[in-house]
Amino acid sequence: MRTTLTLDDDVAAKLKAESRRAGLPFREVVNETLRRGLAVRRIAGTRQAFTVAARDLGRLKPGLSLDNVAELIEQVEGALHR
Repeated sequence: MRTTLTLDDDVAAKLKAESRRAGLPFREVVNETLRRGLAVRRIAGTRQAFTVAARDLGRLKPGLSLDNVAELIEQVEGALHR
């Protein structure tokens, strides 16, 4: 199939460089690069979502609160935790 494709200058330069390096026609390099890119996208789309299992950490010590995490870290680890 013949089609007109407008490439960004940086992409065209990389494809031309790869064509010269591999000793392959520009058309073959473009087609192979597109095939690989499409295959990666297909694989990436089938990954399972990352899930986090919540756990009860028990009660906080008196005087500590989860409302301000930065303050909690400072109280537990001291002012030099940063």
